[in-house]
Amino acid sequence: MSARPPVERLAAVAGILPSYTDQRGGKVVTSDHTRIALLEALGYDVSSEQTIARELERLADEQQDCLIEPVAVVRVGTRAAQTLRVRLPYKRIHNRHIGFTIRPEGGEAVDVEPRTLHKRSRTLVLDVPIALGPGYHTIQISAVTPSGHVTASQTRVVHAGSCMPVTDCIGERRAFGIWTNLYSVRSETNFGVGDLTDLEGLVRWASGHGAEFVGISPLHSLRNRNGDVSPYSPTSRLFNNEIYLDVTTVPEFKQCTAAQQIVRSVAFRRDLERVRSTDRIQYDDVLSLKRTVLDLLFKHFVNVHHHISTQRYDEFSAYKKRSGSDLLAYATYRALEEHCLGRGLPGDWNSWPVPLRTPESSEVSEFRSSHSDAIDFHCYTQFVLDGQLRSAAMQARSAMSIGLYGDLALGSAATGADAWAHQNLFVDGAQIGAPPDDFAADGQNWGLPPMAPTALRAARYRYWISLLRAALRHSGALRIDHVMGLFRQFWIPRGLPGSSGAYVEYPANDLLGILALESRRNSAIVVGEDLGTVPRGFQARLARWNILSSRVLYFERDRRGAFRPARQYSRRAMVTANTHDQAPLAGYSSGKDLILRHRAGAFESTERFEDEMAERSRAMQSLRQRLEVTTQSPHNEADAAQHTRAVYAFLAKTPAPLVGISLDDLAREEDPVNLPGVGHGEYSSWTRKMHGNMECLVGDAAVTRTLDDVALERSRPGKAG
Repeated sequence: MSARPPVERLAAVAGILPSYTDQRGGKVVTSDHTRIALLEALGYDVSSEQTIARELERLADEQQDCLIEPVAVVRVGTRAAQTLRVRLPYKRIHNRHIGFTIRPEGGEAVDVEPRTLHKRSRTLVLDVPIALGPGYHTIQISAVTPSGHVTASQTRVVHAGSCMPVTDCIGERRAFGIWTNLYSVRSETNFGVGDLTDLEGLVRWASGHGAEFVGISPLHSLRNRNGDVSPYSPTSRLFNNEIYLDVTTVPEFKQCTAAQQIVRSVAFRRDLERVRSTDRIQYDDVLSLKRTVLDLLFKHFVNVHHHISTQRYDEFSAYKKRSGSDLLAYATYRALEEHCLGRGLPGDWNSWPVPLRTPESSEVSEFRSSHSDAIDFHCYTQFVLDGQLRSAAMQARSAMSIGLYGDLALGSAATGADAWAHQNLFVDGAQIGAPPDDFAADGQNWGLPPMAPTALRAARYRYWISLLRAALRHSGALRIDHVMGLFRQFWIPRGLPGSSGAYVEYPANDLLGILALESRRNSAIVVGEDLGTVPRGFQARLARWNILSSRVLYFERDRRGAFRPARQYSRRAMVTANTHDQAPLAGYSSGKDLILRHRAGAFESTERFEDEMAERSRAMQSLRQRLEVTTQSPHNEADAAQHTRAVYAFLAKTPAPLVGISLDDLAREEDPVNLPGVGHGEYSSWTRKMHGNMECLVGDAAVTRTLDDVALERSRPGKAG
């Protein structure tokens, strides 16, 4: 039992779980020390027993004074969807009238006849007289009190109870697609980093071989400098990274002589060839080249389209209006960041002059007025990014049953745009990570600030809704990284090791209900990354929401270490050989990832490295046996092309509705793009390019044979789960 029961009670109200089960099945109890640290991070005063008691009393009073919940997420057709529960503090409400107005999304407001109260009831359940279908509806309530009228409103989110089924896209067939880390793609036309024109080319090629989707790593906005390049630690998840723009296909490029001359200049071509030829992406240099062109394109856009309000400018205005305050905040942040960096100040907004740290300050308002062009520039880059991504998505949708398969990161950086613009949501003083396990004895700290569950709900989940709309706007499928984060997240207090962390519960049913609504509105299926140790029954819960699980070949082994036969794979999963966190097939076979980790000092001893290499050798022997049983022929993993073909022929036989083929595997890459837990100084994750151009890969006979084998096997009769 806790030494301080009030701390335990306040922690429970805040969602801090009392214990969790570790990887080995043991129970880990949350200490008062951890509870206090996390409660302080959430803004509670826990300095004494008296202050804790006052916090509990304040929360109870706030709950009692709240006439209706600010948001309700309910399933269509249920009793909860058709009733309104009102709290009635009897000391405040007279025996008079209470009534409400319903405004269905996109419809006319409906006034409900006021009801007279005659008793001191604590709660009142009112029937909603109109059937509310899936959507975002508003309910406004009014009541008479001794001091006058009191009003309150509720956002009522009505959903269908599950995300769009995969069968709505592919029927009972079993489909396949290709996934890639877009930044790593080489081509004869890009600027040293894969871009959205490369994505269109990949869509044309993949669809020509029968693929039903093309998956890409997150396109989230990054700083693109000083190693700040992880797509899973973005500055914003609401907007995209301008480094993916093909500046030569922006409509203004064909009209802008100055931009064309720059790109054709000897100096520019020399710099372009240099960034193309390197084995690692030079983010700073690539962005500098693209920014030179974008500055000219924006200037041309303003001069030609703004002043006479052309159709192109009207489209830009419509994009800004649709993106609303989120775009304005993001563009303001980017302009402020550049302004501060230009004056030798840090890029981290927490170190800016105090008045600039708050989006609502008068100084920020003045900055918007005096730097409107700089802010509009970042609106423009997002506008042209959206246009190029929309073009790729339309092509994918027309040629494939699913289309683009996007990826949503778990969180965003504490120093970034989202954390600056939504400071009421992000928790300062804690970071998301994972508890200790065999891989990391002290746990993992991912350096991402968590969002406070109570703040998310108080803000009516607006950020989550915006996030999903941005992620699904051009996607036919969406992968949600670390989907367990919708249920609970492991918070580590600032300055403490992972062993001092605790799980914090999130309003999963609300978050999943909104996900289900947006999934069906955008005709997009959802895949949850649920790898690693998850609570019992977790996959079944995902299945009830029509969220596909992730299944990875490397981890599909039984207790003896043997690889499972194809028939034992889940019927409700996306199956891949690996992910961005593991080595490609060729590197896994050779142990290249382990060698790189050893060079980076990730193993505590040479003996541990040798043990890991021996275990990998045993894994490869087991995989060889499984593939030989499946193909009824000898297997040699040293032949990377033959090994890739055999692995994907095996995965194609699984009953899983979706199989994702890694472009890195097709290209026989060895090096991983990421070494989890290894710092950027020891291994430059997220910068490795593919060795060959896409143009060469398209003509590779071995690649064609692999894709044709998979397409043939997936077309055979066999019901997907």
